[in-house]
Amino acid sequence: MYINDVHIFTYLILGAIGAVVGQFVDWIVIRTTSKKNIFSKEILQYIKNMKLNYKAIAINSIMYIIITYMFGISPNILENKQLIEFMILVPILNAIFIIDYKNKIIPNRLTLTLFEIGICFTFLYGLDNIYMARDMLLGMIVGTIIFIIIALLGNLIAGKETMGMGDVKLVAVLGLYFGLSVTVALCVLSFIIAALIMAVLLLSKSKKGTDYMPFGPYIVIAAFICIILPKDFIVSALLCTFTLGRIR
Repeated sequence: MYINDVHIFTYLILGAIGAVVGQFVDWIVIRTTSKKNIFSKEILQYIKNMKLNYKAIAINSIMYIIITYMFGISPNILENKQLIEFMILVPILNAIFIIDYKNKIIPNRLTLTLFEIGICFTFLYGLDNIYMARDMLLGMIVGTIIFIIIALLGNLIAGKETMGMGDVKLVAVLGLYFGLSVTVALCVLSFIIAALIMAVLLLSKSKKGTDYMPFGPYIVIAAFICIILPKDFIVSALLCTFTLGRIR
C-alpha cells in the first residue's frame, strides 16, 4: 500500500526512527542544560536508566511521518535534501522548545549547530539553483533585521528585556531553512501564536502581565506550522487575514 508514492512500511520505519530521535532529544536537553558534551560514553548509563519522554517521542515521530508524506522519498539521495534537512531541524527545534520553556534560554550551541547545517544545505541548494541559495540567505538577513527591530522596540517601550538575542539568532538561522517569504510569514505567525496563548494565560490568570514568558517556544510552533503547511497556503492566508480579504 502506497500513500503519496511512499510505501506505508516506509512511514512506519521513519516514524520509529523519529521516536528514537525524539528520545535522543531528551538526552540533548539534559546534556545541553548541564553544559556537557552530547556525544559521550555517559549515554550508555543514560540508556540503562532511561525514562521515556513521551511528548518528545510523539512530536518527533509524527513530524517525521508528516515530512515524509510531504516531500516523499527519491532513489537519488541528493533529491532528498529537503527531507533530510527538516529531519535534522525538527529534533533540534524540539530540544530548543523544551529548554527555553523550562530555563528561559536558547543555548548558543544549538543555534550554532542549526547555522552550520543550514549553511551546508544552502551551499548544496546553490549547486542546483543559485536563486534558491540567495533566497535562503535573504531569509536569514531579513529574519535577523525583523527580530532585532522588534526586540529593540520592545525593550525600549517596556523599559526591560522583552525578547532575548537567543530569539533573534534562532529566527536568523531558520531563515536558512525557509527562505525569505516563509521566514517573514514565520515571524508574523510566531507573534500571532504568542498573542493568542498569552491572552488565554492572562484571562485564565495563569500568568500575570509582568511575568516573563520565553518567546522561543512560539517561534518553534510557528516553524513546525511552516514545515507542515504549504508555503503558498501560509502566505495567502496571512495576506488575506491582514488585508481583510482584499488580497488572497
